Amino acid sequence: MTETRREETKPDGRQFYLPDFCSPRMVLVIVLITELVALTLSLAKFDVLGRFWVELAKASLFLLWIGLLSAAVLCLARPRLVKTTVAKMSAISIALLLITIAAVSEGAYWLGQFWIERTGEIDNLLFPTDRWYFLTRNLLIGGIVSALALRYFYVANEWRRNVQMEARARISALQARIRPHFLFNSMNTIASLTRTAPAKAEEAVEDLADLFRATLSESNSQLRIKEELELARIYQRIEQLRLGDRLTVEWGIEDLPMRALIPGLTIQPLLENAIYHGIEPLPDGGTVLIAGSSRDGNIEICVTNPVSENNESARQGNQHALSNIRQRFEIAYQGKASVTVDDEPSRYRVTIVFPYREGPA
Repeated sequence: MTETRREETKPDGRQFYLPDFCSPRMVLVIVLITELVALTLSLAKFDVLGRFWVELAKASLFLLWIGLLSAAVLCLARPRLVKTTVAKMSAISIALLLITIAAVSEGAYWLGQFWIERTGEIDNLLFPTDRWYFLTRNLLIGGIVSALALRYFYVANEWRRNVQMEARARISALQARIRPHFLFNSMNTIASLTRTAPAKAEEAVEDLADLFRATLSESNSQLRIKEELELARIYQRIEQLRLGDRLTVEWGIEDLPMRALIPGLTIQPLLENAIYHGIEPLPDGGTVLIAGSSRDGNIEICVTNPVSENNESARQGNQHALSNIRQRFEIAYQGKASVTVDDEPSRYRVTIVFPYREGPA
């Protein structure tokens, strides 16, 4: 289930924009494209049915050799191309492709000459007879197609790169909106303890410092579940000092994969909402249940808390954090994650489901 992706970066700071021609998926794409081009060229020359099939066979065989050999050459050259600049890599790639096209064209011509010598069929339709016209035409077409293909790969890579950078910026902005709200609530808790329990207030300040050190020093937008749960437990300790026995948190997280990744500050805001809008308004307090499981390639985490049946503001107060988490999930998982709410008269449950993506050990 582990999903890893290593970005290859060039000396000029840009990512390596050529696709991985070594992958089976790319080989299949090349075969399909070459067959489509061969069919198009054959239809353009169609006049007699028998000649159409000959043209299709000839074009398919020739283009498949060029396509597969070109993919093999770029696959083998990939380790060296990564170390060059974008301009050099593009020039070298075009040169390699043209050399491959020239080699296949020469091979096709001399194979035709050998066939003619053996059979004496001068008018054979399968092989070219004009060497220089055949070679020059293929090199010109190959050069144009190669330049257009490389330009397409470059533009597509830049588009993906810009989308990723925009997504990271949006996630950072959304997380930045959480931290001041969390800090405000935590400082209120500490302020209430400074006169009545100075020692506990000092302990809360230390916990808050540890929590913010972890969140602010984390340059990545995702944390391991283990780290996210530690932040939530620190917040629980801060609130426990204020609410005492009125607050109980039960953790049913034994089945969660602790190395799996989750957008930072996801569980803590849900716990904060459960305490502020669920437990605190109740005279006798209550229990927050946090349960998690992993199945079918997804991780599911539920946060459940009791609510007062007449406390409508408690339900409305949850919307800010839920909207924030939904937006970050949409950016991070592109529709593959969900945030659902089960709002019952005496219970409020939030369930988040997101893909299992494992982080480094």
